[in-house]
Amino acid sequence: MAYVVVWEFKVRPRMRKRFERAYGPRGVWANLFRRDPAYIRTETMQDARDGSRYLTVDFWKSQAAYEAFRKKRIEDYQRIDALCEQMTEAEREVGRFRLR
Repeated sequence: MAYVVVWEFKVRPRMRKRFERAYGPRGVWANLFRRDPAYIRTETMQDARDGSRYLTVDFWKSQAAYEAFRKKRIEDYQRIDALCEQMTEAEREVGRFRLR
């Protein structure tokens, strides 16, 4: 069973390519996550009707592993978040899910 964290972003029009690079499977976020052996992968999706709306889906081996990572890497997480926030107009955590 895997643990999944889903985020929704409203991306500024001129920042879409930059956002896709930063939040994609080879981006700065995934590179940070890869430092933890419990990280599985990231998928990034663009809304077919609204090109400025994206979802990111981060897959982890367990909820405990994800939470331990966040606690251990909080400074890295905050630093990258501050660098990336200029790309978006809004962001929200959609939810955290367990794959069955």
